[in-house]
Amino acid sequence: MVPRHRQDDGVEPVPPRLGLGEDVDVTQELLVSMIDEEDRDQVGPNRLDSDNPLAYAEYRIRRADTGEVRWVARQGEVIEGATEAQRRYVGVAFDVTQRRQIEQELRTSQDRLVAIFGQASVGLSELSLEGRFERVNGALCRMLGRSEEQMLGVHMDDLIHPDDKQENTALVQQLLATGQPFTLEKRYFRPDGEWVWVSSSMSRLDDACGRPVSLIAVKIDITERRRIEAALRDLNDTLEQRVTREIAERDKAEEALRQAQKMEAVGQLTGGVAHDFNNVLQIISGNLHLLAQHVQADQVARRRLEMAIAAVERGAKLSSQLLAFARRQPLQPVVADLGKLVSNMDELLRRALGEAVELVTVIGSGLWNALVDPGQIENVILNLAINARDAMQGAGRLTIELGNAVLDEYYVNNLVDVPSGHYVMLSVTDTGCGMTPEVLQRAFEPFFTTKPEGEGTGLGLSMAYGFVKQSRGHIKIYSEPGQGTSVKIYLPRTTQAETDDIVPRTGPATGGSETILVVEDDEGVRHVVLDMLAALGYRVLQAENGEQALRIIESGEPVDLLFTDVVMPGTLRSPELARIAQQLRPDLAVLFTSGYPQNSIVHGGRLDEGLELLSKPYRREELARKLRHVLNNRAQQTLAQARQRSVLEAGAGGASELLEPAPAIERDASLRVLVVEDNLDSQQMVCELVGMLGHTVSGVSDGEAAWELMQAQDFDILFTDVSLPGMSGIELARRVVAARPMRVIFSTGYGKEALDHLGFPAACLRKPYDLMELQAALDAARAQTPADHPH
Repeated sequence: MVPRHRQDDGVEPVPPRLGLGEDVDVTQELLVSMIDEEDRDQVGPNRLDSDNPLAYAEYRIRRADTGEVRWVARQGEVIEGATEAQRRYVGVAFDVTQRRQIEQELRTSQDRLVAIFGQASVGLSELSLEGRFERVNGALCRMLGRSEEQMLGVHMDDLIHPDDKQENTALVQQLLATGQPFTLEKRYFRPDGEWVWVSSSMSRLDDACGRPVSLIAVKIDITERRRIEAALRDLNDTLEQRVTREIAERDKAEEALRQAQKMEAVGQLTGGVAHDFNNVLQIISGNLHLLAQHVQADQVARRRLEMAIAAVERGAKLSSQLLAFARRQPLQPVVADLGKLVSNMDELLRRALGEAVELVTVIGSGLWNALVDPGQIENVILNLAINARDAMQGAGRLTIELGNAVLDEYYVNNLVDVPSGHYVMLSVTDTGCGMTPEVLQRAFEPFFTTKPEGEGTGLGLSMAYGFVKQSRGHIKIYSEPGQGTSVKIYLPRTTQAETDDIVPRTGPATGGSETILVVEDDEGVRHVVLDMLAALGYRVLQAENGEQALRIIESGEPVDLLFTDVVMPGTLRSPELARIAQQLRPDLAVLFTSGYPQNSIVHGGRLDEGLELLSKPYRREELARKLRHVLNNRAQQTLAQARQRSVLEAGAGGASELLEPAPAIERDASLRVLVVEDNLDSQQMVCELVGMLGHTVSGVSDGEAAWELMQAQDFDILFTDVSLPGMSGIELARRVVAARPMRVIFSTGYGKEALDHLGFPAACLRKPYDLMELQAALDAARAQTPADHPH
């Protein structure tokens, strides 16, 4: 609308709301004077000559009456006249003050929102309808550990925990479809590897037509709250749960106590009975074997003697099984390769199983060694095989499997006295009838059996259980009716090299001419043993107790071996007798015997190191072999000590004259290497390298430990550092070479100059060295001869 005022001389149309009266003459000068100075270049005569006279323009006008500033918009055109004075402007002008105010308010509001978005302490984000971040604030970036550049364009599913994605996706789809906002607690992944718990409230932003254009999310870090809630849940267990747990723990403790008390009672009972029972069996067995020497021609008498001897052996086995179950059996563990042990039992197992049972043996590659009593583990395997044969009714398949296993913390968590670590697993699996859950629960109980009366003692599995526990292992039965049974035994791994079986178990039982002092309080047993030893050719002395035996030793009577019962009356106990006797006579050999040694020479279920024991009852042949083994060992130790003394007395310069050449080793044979290195990391590295080259290796940290291990095991090569705590590597090598022929490799960072004037052949490996250099040194040591010199 244009006010009714004169509009000549190029004056623009008069806008409304100018506050001009009807009698005011509206001129160009008046109108221009009312325009804000900053906007005058938008209007006025200068604009009439513009190339675009129809251009839209907005400018501010100050009302003439009130001075109020108003915004005016105008658009029009210039109409030329016959003269310059006749030019006219035809157009429209209208008040846009309200619109300009609204726009200003919107700009102010948007600026305020931008400030709030950036400064908010909670995480804010705008996402596309596909779920990608389009705008994020600093709080969200700090919360998720990412910069704004790292966030923009990333899909939210790429940051959400996999377990939370499904629920989040469903709620977002519902939001897009219905516009219904939601709040969800979920986890977001941070680059530092942590998961942050976030409470995310998401809504939909629509345009003027109600169509969704983006998603708005408000996020709050609730990680600490969730942690506190979890802690509160743990603390706020219901009373019922606590009582239930405490009752269960109490019942478990009471059951463990009852089991321990039962085991202790059985142990005490069997221990006391076993000592006397085994003495009786020893008298019967010894007399039967002695009698058998005199009735060779009488077949009837021999048959009856064999039946009686078999009955004695059954009684001895029963006593042994009871001791094993009660964990009172004196174990004599050695470092054994169970794969070889099982392979050597093949013929025995096939005879016991019969032709209708297929025997399958599976031995895993790289099988670790185990510290185990070979005789006891053989009995366990045989008993399990016989049980399996009976469960299969004489026909089926028996699988014996050996492999390496690791029992982790999770597995042993609910077990008693089973530490986590490396084990050798022995599994005996049959295709028999299996066990019901009730039978499985009682399988290890002594005297429990499902066999008909007279066909089983019920001690096979209980004996296996006691032996495995006494060996610090673990045993588990897996069985279902109709699906067969699998018994898995786990025995602790040892990194020591396999021990040679130097105790002959078969072959002729030879005697000797040495003098043996027998110390036995049971008169019947003593007379039987004296007769058996005399029949073997030995010269025999006897004593009823330790005091009498010590007087014989002190008298100067020549004695080569002390053969003493462990449990005897009197003030002088057998271990103390043996210690005093060997102090008086360093060359004296000692052999203990007992039906139940208690804790005198057996601790932790194992025979004390360095002692020899012959358990009662024993056969004449077993006595003969054990005596020769002990006497021969003592003779070798005496010879080694004499050589060492000779070397020390002669000095290092004359040592080479006393050395014997090291025995030849086959070109491709696996070497037995003892590594001596006080740095545990270096020791482990060397052992692994030697093992990679296919050799058997043991590692110790000092010379003293190496010397002790050399007395118990045979090695082909001593691989030692020169500088060691205590005894040096050179001193160790001199002592070892003096005791027995041995190949030596020194590992040193000083070079071969440190090994001048050794007096015996040795190789030197300069640190650092690689696998090829180590292999070359081992190959050179293999081919080493007495003529070689240190190099």
